[in-house]
Amino acid sequence: MSKRILMVIAPEQFRDEEYTEPRKIFEQAGIVVTVVSSRSGKAVGKFGLEVEVDSLLKEVHATDFDAIVFIGGQGSRAYFNDPEAHRLVREAETGERIIGAICAAPGTLAKTGLLKGKRATSFSEESELLKQGGAIFTGKPVEVDGRIITGDGPQSAKAFGETIVNALRGSRLKT
Repeated sequence: MSKRILMVIAPEQFRDEEYTEPRKIFEQAGIVVTVVSSRSGKAVGKFGLEVEVDSLLKEVHATDFDAIVFIGGQGSRAYFNDPEAHRLVREAETGERIIGAICAAPGTLAKTGLLKGKRATSFSEESELLKQGGAIFTGKPVEVDGRIITGDGPQSAKAFGETIVNALRGSRLKT
């Protein structure tokens, strides 16, 4: 599969397994992964995983990718009101890309207005933020509404990654 995914991680305190599980699934499917963050160098996960950042948020455009995926964890809250993260979401939306977010990260999508009237899930602590953004919070492990794919946390990282790959393959999305 000659597809490209942009993975957005926080410079620190992202959830390691929400990054590693989907990335492994993406690469096994032949998808090229680019990692971006708000700081260059190494991003450090909650449990110490170090990930080399390929580019800065401000240097990339969602339209150069087939999907954009926001990785969760406490650090992902830094993107809730980040103008560059919001720009990427808007570009992905207008470019009809797959947009994914897991754990706390769907909060960024909610803050952009993308989830208004859409079914979505997230880490339970972010459910009110999603509802305030107009989402229909389902609490499912993985939720699909059109091109938007959300996951509830690390226990769903594998299913989240598989759902994104299936969407990129053009498979009928399960809801």
